[in-house]
Order: sequence, then C-alpha cells, then structure tokens
Amino acid sequence: MAVAFTREEDYEAQAANLPDRPVSPHPNLVTATGLAAIEAELAQARAAYAAAQADGGISADRTAMARATRDLRYWSSRRASAQLTEPEDQTGVVQFGCTVEVEREDGRRQTFRIVGEDEADPAMGSISYASPLSAALRGKAVGDLALLNGAEIEVVAVR
Repeated sequence: MAVAFTREEDYEAQAANLPDRPVSPHPNLVTATGLAAIEAELAQARAAYAAAQADGGISADRTAMARATRDLRYWSSRRASAQLTEPEDQTGVVQFGCTVEVEREDGRRQTFRIVGEDEADPAMGSISYASPLSAALRGKAVGDLALLNGAEIEVVAVR
C-alpha cells in the first residue's frame, strides 16, 4: 500500500512541475489591442494565482498552483517587454499593424492583419509579424509581388 501512495504523490509532483511557457526571441511588438489583451491575460493570471493561494497553495492542489505561477511569470514577462507599435499613417506599404489583402496565383484572395505574436490568430484573420508570410510582404506596396514557398502572391490592398 505504501508504494501506491508514493506513486500517486510522485505523479502529483510531476504534474505540478510544469515547464515555463516559451518566450519568443523576437521583440515583443504589440498593437493597442494586443497590449490590452496581454493586460487582461496578466490580470487573469494574477487572479488565478490569488485563487490558488487562497485554496491552500501547494498543499491543496499543486497543479493549479504550478499553472498559475507559470502563467503569471509568462504574462508578467510579456507585459514588461511589450513595445506598443502603431502603423505609420497611410504609407500604402505593408507594415506592422496594417491590414493586407493578397491574391494568390490560383486567384484566391486573403485578408489579414499583421500583429504581435501573442495576438496572432490566423483563423480570425491576424498573423504574427514574425511569420514567413509577414516577412515576405513587409515593405511591399499595392501591385508588388512576393515569393512565399515558391509561389507568388500579389499585394492588392493595404489598409
């Protein structure tokens, strides 16, 4: 029986030993929306940490405390390194914070906004400024072509 209890305790200790969330080596550029989202995540992480402490901290639920601590470290780091960056007014050139419409060789059109890494969500139409697509388009204007994975894409609008 003692072995069964030891294994359960070992499992709990391993579950509570969560690795840190990876932090990107790129500068933490953010839009105003991205900064607000980071601040909301930081507030949520602080609340989760406080709740884990109120529930008894490590002695009650090691996994909840470890998750709250990890998330608090991550979002504190991201907030501390955030660099609010807004696009220059009406340059007509693809840059951080702008919305870009491209046309692929097969005629498909896609529209997306170039944002910071934490706010990027391709399914919702936003991509990270550190992505290969963003890198291929940065500095291009309407009518310019860019090469991405061996295929050409044309910039048809920049807003």
